[in-house]
Amino acid sequence: MLYTVGPVHVEEATLQSMTKPMITHRSKEYKELHGNIVEKVKKTLNTDMDVFLVGGSATIMLEAAIRNGASEKTLGITNGSFGDRSIEIAELNGKTVEKVQVPWGKAMKPEHIAGKVTKDTELVHWVSNESSTGVFSDSVALAKEVRAQNPDALIMVDAVTSAYAMDIKVKDIDADAIVFGTQKALALPPGLAIMLCSERLLEKAMTVANRGFYTDLLKIKKQNDVNYALTTPPVSLMYGVDYQLDRIVKETMPARFARHQQMADLVRDWADRKMQGIFPEKGYQSNSLGVINRGDLDFDAFHSKLKAKGYEISNGYGQVKEQTFRIGHMGDTTPEGIKQLLSVMDGILEE
Repeated sequence: MLYTVGPVHVEEATLQSMTKPMITHRSKEYKELHGNIVEKVKKTLNTDMDVFLVGGSATIMLEAAIRNGASEKTLGITNGSFGDRSIEIAELNGKTVEKVQVPWGKAMKPEHIAGKVTKDTELVHWVSNESSTGVFSDSVALAKEVRAQNPDALIMVDAVTSAYAMDIKVKDIDADAIVFGTQKALALPPGLAIMLCSERLLEKAMTVANRGFYTDLLKIKKQNDVNYALTTPPVSLMYGVDYQLDRIVKETMPARFARHQQMADLVRDWADRKMQGIFPEKGYQSNSLGVINRGDLDFDAFHSKLKAKGYEISNGYGQVKEQTFRIGHMGDTTPEGIKQLLSVMDGILEE
């Protein structure tokens, strides 16, 4: 059983939902599937932004947002490995990036960017839930600060490990791109990137050269408006997305957020009792994963024993790889499942 940070455990019924006969991506059946997914994403995330579906990991749409959203200059705020990655993506796409480095384990806050969003800052980007550190920053507060300094600056939020696990307050952020994928809190295999896209970003894209082909939001928008994909999409995986969104509607988003909060509380309590506590700053802790201070625990030996009992968690990541380990508790994972995992981990620690 996977209790990793992603890909996560996929239920048998969800896997079965993806075994329908193949259809072509230029058929009326496909148009119906594509349209249904778009509408259900809008409903569950309470947004009227465009919803783009592109084959690939979420990284492809982070790249798309940066390529379409800035000709020259971006501001990248980072407090971990995946914030660093967004900065790297921007630089490798030829943008000049002003960097704001926040200490690992700390939340990104408005004061960190005071005076940093200049009149020539075209796009500001950050990760809402940094999975290397387990920090969930207040994206609404950050977005307000960006707009206060430069109302014309666009905003891109990487919501890969927060969307569908925590309330990211899509309407309140009023971002221009919010990006996530299927293999985290949607509890599906990897392979489909999803972007919520604003009118402002599409207008900016019209002025930007070298948007690429696969990452050209104007091309994607044109096809999306008639419920088609720009290139061949992962149709089987889309059947799974449609199935999972129906389940999410049935569960309701408030119940889903409460379940993730309950799982996070169980892991935090365990970390306080059995380890050296949780790594991230109090008040800004993720509800989709726990990053735990391991102390003198031999993680590799511990994890080998855990895997032998049928469970898998995640090692630390990036700068804090040697001092932490991570437990993913998102998607279709339940509090009962987390209790079972922690009980098995207790047994191994006692050994």
